[in-house]
Amino acid sequence: MTMKITRLETIWLDEQPNTTWVRIHTDDGLIGLGETFYVPRAISALVHDVFANLLLGRSAFDIESHWQNMFYTVNFFGYGGSETRAISAVDVALWDLLGQYTGQPIYNLLGGRCRDRLWVYNTCVGHGGHQDYQRWFSGHAGDLAQELLSLGIKGMKIWPFDQFGVPLGAPIGQRAGAGAVGPVGYHLKRDDLKQGVAYVEDIRRAVGDQIEIAIEGHARWDLTEAIKIARALEPYNLLWLEEIIPPDNVESYARLKHDTTIPLCVSERLISKFGFREVVERNAADIIMPDMAWCGGLTETRKIAHLAETYLLPVTSHDCIGPVALWSAAHLMLHLPNALVMETVRAYYEGWYNEVMTEPIPIREGHISLPDRPGLGAALRPEVLQRPDAHLEFSDETHRINMSKG
Repeated sequence: MTMKITRLETIWLDEQPNTTWVRIHTDDGLIGLGETFYVPRAISALVHDVFANLLLGRSAFDIESHWQNMFYTVNFFGYGGSETRAISAVDVALWDLLGQYTGQPIYNLLGGRCRDRLWVYNTCVGHGGHQDYQRWFSGHAGDLAQELLSLGIKGMKIWPFDQFGVPLGAPIGQRAGAGAVGPVGYHLKRDDLKQGVAYVEDIRRAVGDQIEIAIEGHARWDLTEAIKIARALEPYNLLWLEEIIPPDNVESYARLKHDTTIPLCVSERLISKFGFREVVERNAADIIMPDMAWCGGLTETRKIAHLAETYLLPVTSHDCIGPVALWSAAHLMLHLPNALVMETVRAYYEGWYNEVMTEPIPIREGHISLPDRPGLGAALRPEVLQRPDAHLEFSDETHRINMSKG
């Protein structure tokens, strides 16, 4: 069997309007699954208008060759954004196909596991039965920390300073709060700084040092205010300070790192190894956080992790994306020698992820593991394609774009 690529599909749901799935069919009946996040119609256009010409009729085994061809095709016009997001989804689908064909889980194809399980932290987003964002934001961060500890989860992430940033003037979303998105802020009032720190104080008062606390910044502050925030948080023994300033100026991150004892985590917004190279080489971060669904898939994220390893830096995964991103990140993180911890959102993996996937992600007692099943180990439920809010576009060797809904 040649495992020739015969069909490409892009799928998204009105209920989850930013998550896009890519499915790749082959001539031996296998279907590989990938995923990315943000602007599904742009992702779909890239897959069908650009990548179909590079992939259809070719062998699904040639993962590195396909990555190079896709990347340098779009790089003629600039590779950032939707271009690399689309590559990411295609790449993971190809790895899923290879695993299914060989009968091996992806982590074995990468070189095997360095560990059987890895600890996770909970990003305190609210959705469905777990309104974690609403709980900590309304002043119950300590209570939430106690609950997470009772479940064996020994890390949590919150973003207490977003609310004081410059607003966009319109709500963006409710799960992480409207304040998560907006321009850079150049002034944080002293009372607001104290109020932001109070969330951390509440957690430490409730559980002491039993739980790790990560602070997300969503790139909302300038360097001067970020230094103030970091210094105010230093007494609380944080796991890290994440993307408190935009990642576009590496010198500013190097200055911030020099001026605080809190480890800096950088950053899911960087794209490809080229985006991370300068951060690593210029000593501008303590922890490297690529998002596999944005920065180039398994193929590229592994290279980023190896770059970090040469500088003795740990890596962590980013996941507020979707279930396939979490499954694929778990394969890589179980493999990598320098994996530190995995981001998870219990509101998602105990909620809507299970509505669309054939298997739940195995997270127990604060740790993630994976079964010994081929490929990713899970697939989209067949009924997802029949949902009335489902959008499906496909390309094959006779029809380069076909569209359907539900």
